[in-house]
Amino acid sequence: MIDRIDTQSLSEIGLRTVEQAQQKSQDRNKLGQEQFLKLMVAQLRNQDPLKPMQNGDFLAQMAQFGTVSGIGDLQKSFAKLSESLVSNQALQAAALVGHQVMAATGSAVLEDQGGVRGIVQLPESTRELVVNITDENGRLVRRLELGTQAAGEVHFQWDGFGDDGKRATPGTYHFSAEARIGDHAEAVETLTTGRVDAVTLGKGGIVVDLAGIGEIDFGKIHRIL
Repeated sequence: MIDRIDTQSLSEIGLRTVEQAQQKSQDRNKLGQEQFLKLMVAQLRNQDPLKPMQNGDFLAQMAQFGTVSGIGDLQKSFAKLSESLVSNQALQAAALVGHQVMAATGSAVLEDQGGVRGIVQLPESTRELVVNITDENGRLVRRLELGTQAAGEVHFQWDGFGDDGKRATPGTYHFSAEARIGDHAEAVETLTTGRVDAVTLGKGGIVVDLAGIGEIDFGKIHRIL
């Protein structure tokens, strides 16, 4: 009984292993540039003299091959371009460490002194704009009534004091804006300030760590202060 088959011996008698047969089948499905040109030459030689191939037909076949080949090259180019853009973006993000930024987080850190700046992005003009500031437990600390505002960016600043007139405890606070548009109130995007502590480049893209807030996507940063 033969336990082991010598592939060289099989080749000598004209037989192939299953792996060799599968590989040959795969190779047959691949049409390279050299094979394509050979087929085109053969087609020109064997065409009917009474019905020669039109220039348009010839160019169409060339274009089809060029399209398939070009798509592969284009995909490689896009991959390289994407890697380059991510690298450049990572370098820009790394330069933000230690800087204050304006980001769409809805949260900000109140220090021992000073306050917090923010921006409300208004899609339409409103006759009543309000910014509610709550602590980490969801308790309302301050209500900023900004009145009538035109569409666009509306800047506001919280001095750090609550509605009771007392200085709020240092920590992380949450900001939510509400605008009355027409007959109903709508929540609108709020940008707040934060300090960049670290930048991480992961599989999902660039992540920025804001002090006291946590990690956010790089795309949420709207402005460097």
